[in-house]
Parts: sequence; structure tokens; C-alpha cells
Amino acid sequence: MSKQDNSNDTEEISPSFAFERFLKFWRSVHSLSQEELAFRVDSSPRHISRLENGSSRPSENLVIEISKAMNLGRRDSNHLLISAGYAPIEPKVDFHSPELKWLRKAMTKTLRALDPYPTVLLDRSTNIVMVNRAWVGFYLNHLSQQSLDEVSNHYDFLFSREGVGNMVSNWEDTLSVILMSLKQIALFSDSEEDHQLLERLKQHPSVPEDWQQRGAALEPMASFRVQMTLNDTIHRFFSVSSTVGALGPNAYTSEPNLSIHTLYPEDDDLDLSTMINPELKHPLLFY
Repeated sequence: MSKQDNSNDTEEISPSFAFERFLKFWRSVHSLSQEELAFRVDSSPRHISRLENGSSRPSENLVIEISKAMNLGRRDSNHLLISAGYAPIEPKVDFHSPELKWLRKAMTKTLRALDPYPTVLLDRSTNIVMVNRAWVGFYLNHLSQQSLDEVSNHYDFLFSREGVGNMVSNWEDTLSVILMSLKQIALFSDSEEDHQLLERLKQHPSVPEDWQQRGAALEPMASFRVQMTLNDTIHRFFSVSSTVGALGPNAYTSEPNLSIHTLYPEDDDLDLSTMINPELKHPLLFY
């Protein structure tokens, strides 16, 4: 059977293209010749050679076929896709599934250790999956227990004037940076869920009309400052986020894609521990 050159799947690219290095590495790991790999993916040795010397770029389908031909796992298949310039393929993982009991236990310990600083654990759609006791005590100063129990999405809570939005001042730039980050995530994934989250948040009245221009002019960071009213006094806080994910290039896309968001007071003398007591309850508080 004659092999296809797949020339329609290629384009001239820079010799420094990362895919060539990944392809050479995995061929060496599995002791595969260019001829054998070409046979397995119904291509030609010449095409495999061009992929490895950086003179051709593979189609997304060819990358997937190469992954299958070398029996790469999900992590390594995604690394190969990313190296070729394509989005990783990650099926959604249920954080509450029995096999992730160990991760839930670890996250519970992490959130408890962060008391007295208000902290939430979010999934990739910014739905809240866990909170710590400090988070409950902090926001009960502004919301009723029933209202706080009904909070389910972190960004909905941040954007809404019925939630955090009525506590924060000088918020427009931060909201714009968040929206710009979410817009680029949606462009990258083209997922309906990501598009829906973005469109929903854009409708909040606290979002400035020029959010795109503001967001384009500001660089996103893992932390930012916010001014929040606490006991009728404005205090400054650092909002710090960290990612819980796999090691390597797909750390920010692996499932379950989790992130931890914590508020730290800028004033070292502001004691938040007074807001915590053993009687605090919330549906997503697990200790």
C-alpha cells in the first residue's frame, strides 16, 4: 500500500518548532524508525523526516495518530499537541468522584491551613467546589447565611453588586483583566461552557463599557490588590491565586483543573481570626 505524503497537512515553519524535538524524543523512547512510524500512521518516511527537521508542520489529526501509534498516555499526548500548536484534549473530571477522594482530602487540609485568610477552591469554570471557614466568616459580615449558601460561581460573586461587588472599590480595571483572560481562554478552547461564562459576566452592571480596551492595556497577574469595606472601614487586600494541576506544559489545562484563591490583608495588624468560630457552616465547607 502506498503511503500518503500528507502534503496538504503541512506548511513551512521555523526550524525551532518544538514538535520536532518531541517527535524525536518519543521515537527514541519507543525505538521506532522513521519508516516504522510512517507505516503506522499511513504516511511516508520523507514526511516524518520533514516533521523532525522542522520544515513541515503536522495537522492536528496527524499528531493524534502519532500519539496513538506510540501508545502515549493522556499527559504525553497533550504535550505533543501543545508542541504542535494545538489545544490539548482533556475530558472533564468529576472532582467529587470516588477515585479523587485523596485530592479532596488534600484540598481540605490546604484550605484549613489557610485560615484565617478567606479562601476558595475553584474548578476550570470558576465554580466554587470548596471554601474554608475564614471565607464563610468574612462574607457573613456582608451577606445573610442564605445568600452566602447560594453562591456557586466565584466570578459571578465577584462581579455581582449583590455579592462582592458592593464591597469593592476601584474594581473596573480588575474586572476588565479577568474578562480579557476569560475571553482568551474561550478563544483557545472554543468551549460552549467558557463562552457562556464570559457572556454571563459581561452582563453585570459593574463591568465598564471599555473593558476590552482596559483589559488589553493591563497584564494579568496571579495576584492583584482590591479595596474592600470591612466594618465600615476600607481595607486593602491582596487577592492571590495558585493553580492545582499536573506538572509540565499542560498544567493549566489538565483535569481536574483547580485553582486556589485567597485574600490576604495588606495591613499586618488586621486580625481576621476574630471572624472565625466553630459554629460557621456552609454547603461547601468540609471541616
